[in-house]
Amino acid sequence: MTSRSTYHHGDLRQAVLAAALDVITAEGPGALSLRDLARRAGVSHAAPAHHFKDRTGLLTAIAAQGYELLAEALADAPELSERGVRYVRFAVTHPAHFQVMFQPELLRADDPDLLAAKEHASAELRAGVAGLPDAPDARTAGIAAWSLAHGFATLLLTQNVTAAIGDRDPEEYFRSLTGLVFKNQLPSPDGE
Repeated sequence: MTSRSTYHHGDLRQAVLAAALDVITAEGPGALSLRDLARRAGVSHAAPAHHFKDRTGLLTAIAAQGYELLAEALADAPELSERGVRYVRFAVTHPAHFQVMFQPELLRADDPDLLAAKEHASAELRAGVAGLPDAPDARTAGIAAWSLAHGFATLLLTQNVTAAIGDRDPEEYFRSLTGLVFKNQLPSPDGE
């Protein structure tokens, strides 16, 4: 008779993903080891390989899951600036996914699930730009909006804007940034 804790797990895939997200949040993606994750899930050291094949497969699954979660977070946002707020909120609530999603060297770029999830999230990002009334170049406006949201989220997660934000709500702070940038309220370089 085999031991359940050694050879069987109710939902091994989810248990390994959850353990991996914990490790990435605490120590970054470089700290991942399938053997360690198997130990944490209470299964044999080879069990995670049945679901993910290897570390790259696991990271690719995390990225695909992250893009789907991002697409869900962005869906039905009323306007572009709110999509940016939701992007920042996603990064804060899913920091491990966020770290992995944007490191292509860690992933299998041709993975069908990853490609589909990326396209789903991209479509939601593009939908926000489509609602801009006076955008002469929607692609450039989209890159500008994404750069602002992604840059702010990254600075927030790495605590590089903690002092600037102070005790303000990061989402409200981001809303004020988008107001400055997208309403042309930034001062000109010559101070006019």
